[in-house]
Amino acid sequence: MASRTKPRISVGIGGWTFEPWRGVFYPQDLVQKRELEYASSKLTSIEINGTFYGSQKPASFQKWFDETPDDFVFSLKAPRYATNRRVLAEAGETIERFYSSGVMLLKHKLGAVNWQFAGTKKFDAEDFEAFLALLPRSVEGQTLRHAVEVRHDSFRTPEFVKLARKYGVAIVLAADSDFPQIADLTAPFVYARVMGTTDKYAKGYSPKALNAWVERARALSEGTVPDDLEISDKPIATRKSRDVYLYVISGFKERNPAAAMAIIDKLKAGK
Repeated sequence: MASRTKPRISVGIGGWTFEPWRGVFYPQDLVQKRELEYASSKLTSIEINGTFYGSQKPASFQKWFDETPDDFVFSLKAPRYATNRRVLAEAGETIERFYSSGVMLLKHKLGAVNWQFAGTKKFDAEDFEAFLALLPRSVEGQTLRHAVEVRHDSFRTPEFVKLARKYGVAIVLAADSDFPQIADLTAPFVYARVMGTTDKYAKGYSPKALNAWVERARALSEGTVPDDLEISDKPIATRKSRDVYLYVISGFKERNPAAAMAIIDKLKAGK
């Protein structure tokens, strides 16, 4: 990532194993062991969810690296054992164990790590700052990117935004959902999770909605927050380009790959 000067918009889905995608996204005759290879040929990124539920083997990370194009990017959901706890300041050991589990075998394909919090977790400034301070800036010489996905309305406050900005941590933009939408720019990148696909449209979203997300992604990559997205603090004074990770998640999951591919196509076409 250090060698690139132009911001990149990476678009994908959550995971790649989902039986209803067979015959819809994946060719019916595709062997399952080639699903990641196929998905990575159609998308530019994937958010791995399995890391949220349990530790993965180093061999798995190496396999994922080997099976995907050189410019492909993975984001990972951090282990729930780090975020689903009463005292976040005590998560240090879990965080260290996560980064020593083989994660770094993804090398330059490691995008951002999403630290997702339960909807019952309320904002406690002192404890949350203690957690942010635990997140390593780099491991094995590679700069890390962290995003926090908060789901309680108490986080809709300038104090939280200022904390995230202080530590260079992105606030996950939870969009088209009932979760709090906080679109403030707080890191050198943007992490968006788009959750509003429906079975009403072949591509999950209407053409108008897809175009809107293309334009939002472009604006965010240019360092501006579109007027139709909510922020909790004053806009930052300086405009700086940023990489964007955009994942089509939840909603009507069967349509998510189609929505992601449509966004990628429109970005490439300049529409």
